[in-house]
Amino acid sequence: MIQIGVVGKSNVGKSTFFKAATLVDVEISNRIFTTIKPNQAVAYVTAECPCKKLGVICNPQNSKCVSGVRMIPIKLIDVAGLVPDAHKGRGLGIQFLNDLMEASMLIHVIDISGGTDVEGNPIKAGTHNPEEDIKFLPHEIDHWMFGIMSRNWQQIRRKAEATKEPIEKLIYEQLSGLQVTNLAIEDALRETGFNLHSSEDDLLEFISLIREKSKPIVIAGNKIDVPEAKSNYEKLKDNYSVIPTSAESELALREAEKHKLIEYIPGENGFKIVSDVNEKQKQALDFIKTRLLEVYGSTGVQQVINSGVFEVLDMIVVYPVTNIGKLTDKKGHILPDAHIVKKGTTLKEFAYKIHQEIGEKFAGGLDRQRKKLGADYELKNGDMVEILTR
Repeated sequence: MIQIGVVGKSNVGKSTFFKAATLVDVEISNRIFTTIKPNQAVAYVTAECPCKKLGVICNPQNSKCVSGVRMIPIKLIDVAGLVPDAHKGRGLGIQFLNDLMEASMLIHVIDISGGTDVEGNPIKAGTHNPEEDIKFLPHEIDHWMFGIMSRNWQQIRRKAEATKEPIEKLIYEQLSGLQVTNLAIEDALRETGFNLHSSEDDLLEFISLIREKSKPIVIAGNKIDVPEAKSNYEKLKDNYSVIPTSAESELALREAEKHKLIEYIPGENGFKIVSDVNEKQKQALDFIKTRLLEVYGSTGVQQVINSGVFEVLDMIVVYPVTNIGKLTDKKGHILPDAHIVKKGTTLKEFAYKIHQEIGEKFAGGLDRQRKKLGADYELKNGDMVEILTR
């Protein structure tokens, strides 16, 4: 299952974002370091389910389908709030950085209203520049990883010269615990020209590129509903990919849907009131509709998750079945499973992802038109495939 870290300073709405995405109870307050141990829970990435265009009723087994929207589980990790110089151990810095290394991607929640200072303390909206926060997270991770590498760099250099082992192998040995891949290291070496005789500045540049490739960041511009936020968003959007977000509004909609007051699918640009609501609830829903959904198209929470998975991580959704004609598994479930895989994954690689034995007995595949597919067929988003075995 894909793991995504939710990160940022204290008091920017990080834990509210986490709760809105998962509906798991977490402590939400304006105290620094409210989140000490990382919270983990299941959220969902959403995609159009094939059942909608095929006119069939699906029976999801590893996911959910709500009104033709397939909801595929991923894991979110909500880690402790970040403070300046976390890479030097300040605050809960080292724990924070260790906690997020399991993630494939990071969602950086910032207070786009400028109402939280550099230390994570609430201040008057509009008095802090959120661009500083955007630069803050990669700076801390880069310098932490740089510290790990620089402490051992002379030893790595001597070993490489003595044994003639490839530099990428020795670097991987140092960084593998941070979920850094060989491919990220090889790409960064090629793109930077980094070698055994490079300077410390070159090492930092090299590390920064590895971090970009192995821990990509999606920015959630939270508190977009605060009046001061709009001008900040307009200033930032030309230079940064910031998704306007109101985690508090998303949480309100999901709680209302949970209590059957409204019909709402996460990420959509509207909702339907289906039960009696009191005046306070009506005002809150009207605010969300007019100030957020009609202006930005959504609350942003689901868009942040989807953008991260489909655009940043470059993933697609594939639907394997046992009987391509009936679109069922062995038990007759229609479109039972939805798998998230990297774009460019071949059919045989996919077979191994489903099960080791299926990969070993792989004999080909069939698409929706019963066309035969070979081992090297690259899967496309929304593909429905039957895998043939010997």
